[in-house]
Amino acid sequence: MPQGVLHGRKMAEPRSKLASGTVLYRTVDGTIEVLLVHPSGNYNRRAPWGIPKGAPNPGETLEAAARRETLEETGLEITAALFDLGHVDYTRSKKRVHGYAGPAPDGAVPRCASWEVDKVEFIEITRARRVIHPDQAALLDRLQQFLAASHSEKTPASADG
Repeated sequence: MPQGVLHGRKMAEPRSKLASGTVLYRTVDGTIEVLLVHPSGNYNRRAPWGIPKGAPNPGETLEAAARRETLEETGLEITAALFDLGHVDYTRSKKRVHGYAGPAPDGAVPRCASWEVDKVEFIEITRARRVIHPDQAALLDRLQQFLAASHSEKTPASADG
């Protein structure tokens, strides 16, 4: 593959790191909650939360990597369809993170399934926006836009008129 291209997608810079993850969501009492993880290690105790994510294996698609990383970090296997949220580029580390969103499995009970994370929780989306890595916040915005558009498509148009 040409330099600067990974998994068929052109990267912002050849030295960029690539990761892929999921924004799993559920609705509890009319409120959207998203699944976030917190990195482990004493040096990360003040680090922001983030989506479960990681680097794709050679030959692995970005979506497959997102599903695998979510299973490895949270113990949740995603079988539902995911929709592509696009990517965000980190401003300091030159990392590009591709996000895929979908509903959390029914009755999902996430757990710390990897040494890489010390907390795994569903967090109400307003609070999630405050604790998530600043460069990942756009993925939450895109999720909300997608859900709002999906909801308006399911709501019949008003018959007033």
